[in-house]
Order: sequence, then structure tokens, then C-alpha cells
Amino acid sequence: MTQPYRVMTVCTGNICRSPMAEVVLRDRFEAAGLGDRVVVDSSGISDEEHGRPVDRRARASLVAHGYPSGDGHRARQVRASDLPARDLVLAMTSQHARALRRLAGSTGAEHVVMYRAFDPAAPVVAPGQPEHVLDVDDPWYGGPEDFETCLAEVEAAADGVVAHVRAALAARDATPAG
Repeated sequence: MTQPYRVMTVCTGNICRSPMAEVVLRDRFEAAGLGDRVVVDSSGISDEEHGRPVDRRARASLVAHGYPSGDGHRARQVRASDLPARDLVLAMTSQHARALRRLAGSTGAEHVVMYRAFDPAAPVVAPGQPEHVLDVDDPWYGGPEDFETCLAEVEAAADGVVAHVRAALAARDATPAG
């Protein structure tokens, strides 16, 4: 059996945006028939929420839209050793992307991509231009409507992530093992 394609979503504390994206992406990969070929996990840049579950408001938003609640999730901080083991690292903000690229150093930084870069309605960012226009809104200080906005941004990019991974898997399958 071939190695699974590994995707990691990353936000600040790993209790709102990145676990929401993890749940949505798992759902989309399953629906696309790729659930057995793709592994999705999440982490945070900070360790401030280490060990905590998905924020109750994020969980409520997920459940209201028919997704699993993310029960069993425990926040964890991304480590440099996580990055080479992932095929795609999806940053929720430009700040997260910068931190991940620094952590990755010269190996693995090319796998760090802004999550919303896969949203067909998001602005196109040319190389060298600021990525912050692709930030997924932080719902932490807001109310239920902010979690709805966050989930909508996550969902808008999810099919693009699936298409990207499907193409990467096809390319991997076409390459002779060596």
C-alpha cells in the first residue's frame, strides 16, 4: 500500500480554525472517496491551549452544519519535526505561514500554503505580495456569527484543497516507485 498523503492545518492555539478545517477536510476527503488515502490533522503555532478540546463555539458551528463535533481533539503545538512528515501544511493566516516557514527552514517550507489560496473566490496573491488578504478570520473574540464566517471561509476552500490533493495523488501514482 502506498503512503497516505498527509495534510496539516495550522492556526494559533489549535482550538478554533485549524480543528474546524481538519473536520471539514476529513469530511470532504471521505465524500471524494479519498478518506483511506489522506490523513488530516491540525496543530497550533502557540502552546497556550495545549491539551484543550475544540472551542465549544467552533464545535457548535460544526455540528449545526452537519459535521462531526471534533470530540477527542486535543490542542497541540506544531513542532519542526512535524513539517517534513506532511505533504501539505495549510496556514490559516499569513502570520502562521511565516512562523511555519521559519520553523521548516530550508526543507519543507515549500509545503506551507495559505489555506484560502484554494478558495476560488479569494483574491489571487502574486509572488512577493502580502498574503494577509487570504487570512481566515479569527472567531475567538467574537460571537456565533464569527464562527459561522470562519466555517464558511473554511468550506469555501475545502473543495480546492481536495482537488489539489487528488492531482498530487494522481501524479504520485503515475511516478514509478524507485
